[in-house]
Amino acid sequence: MTSTPTPVATTGVSHVRLTVRDLATSRRFYDALFGWDVAYELPADADEATREQLWFLFGGVIYSTPGGGLLGLRPVASADDAFSEDRVGLDHLALAVADRAALDAAVDTLDALGASHGGVKDAGGLWILEFRDPDGIALELAAPKG
Repeated sequence: MTSTPTPVATTGVSHVRLTVRDLATSRRFYDALFGWDVAYELPADADEATREQLWFLFGGVIYSTPGGGLLGLRPVASADDAFSEDRVGLDHLALAVADRAALDAAVDTLDALGASHGGVKDAGGLWILEFRDPDGIALELAAPKG
């Protein structure tokens, strides 16, 4: 007789890492859009001991996001690679914002960055704003209806 496995009790999402083609391009976008603090990055003048200690960066950067999560950028994709939500893996990454006003402000920021977006949409219990990063990774901001 087979026993039913006990579900793992998670407490939230710890981190997400996105594979990107060009770190400098991605950093400009994420820095301008979110302004998150950098949690980890390899200093340009890092010695071998520091490089070994920060091996997990894979040449990228990890941001500290509000709420304690981490979002990393890993620059290992080839220049001709392209994101597709129709392949196995990530469909999209949705980040929470406080309210509809924050989404409206995000529209202005995306417009200033020249990033196309779908405008704020009613998604039932949420307002959402869909857009893509420089690698075409599908991103979304979501706000509760209030």
